[in-house]
Amino acid sequence: MTSATPESAPASFTSDDLRAALGQFATGVTIITAAPADGPLVGLTANSFNSVSLAPPLVLWSLSAQSSSMPGFMQAGHYAINVLAADQRLLAERFARKGIDRFDGVAWRPGKSGAPLIDGAIATFECTHHHQHREGDHLIFIGRVQHCRRDRLGQAPLVFHGGRFFSDLPM
Repeated sequence: MTSATPESAPASFTSDDLRAALGQFATGVTIITAAPADGPLVGLTANSFNSVSLAPPLVLWSLSAQSSSMPGFMQAGHYAINVLAADQRLLAERFARKGIDRFDGVAWRPGKSGAPLIDGAIATFECTHHHQHREGDHLIFIGRVQHCRRDRLGQAPLVFHGGRFFSDLPM
């Protein structure tokens, strides 16, 4: 079921206010990667990853329409979502930087579809493009999971909250 709501009065908050409020929701941290046929590898840090469906196996993530990585992800037929462990904070920071070769010196292997799988990730999801949906200033990628695996069982995940990285600690 899809429903649209009419535009209402202007928001009583700024985009910075919204970003700060959204930052109070703790998320896991991923690196999304792809190997376009006619270009260099692309990869970026994202915390917009979410499950959609078990049957069929679908996941989603979103990317700013203005991202310099957008053409690479649109061209690639497959991509990988690499869920990071707590000890991979430096990788998350590296793949969030602009103007560098994010893969330089990074240990990875090609997945079954060719998308880079980051060594040490605690879970990976290899996906094909299932659907893309433009909403606001982002493109939502819905991927059909072709292969998944979990590694390093018992390793704490990397968590992002309030603009900072954390390790998930047992309560």
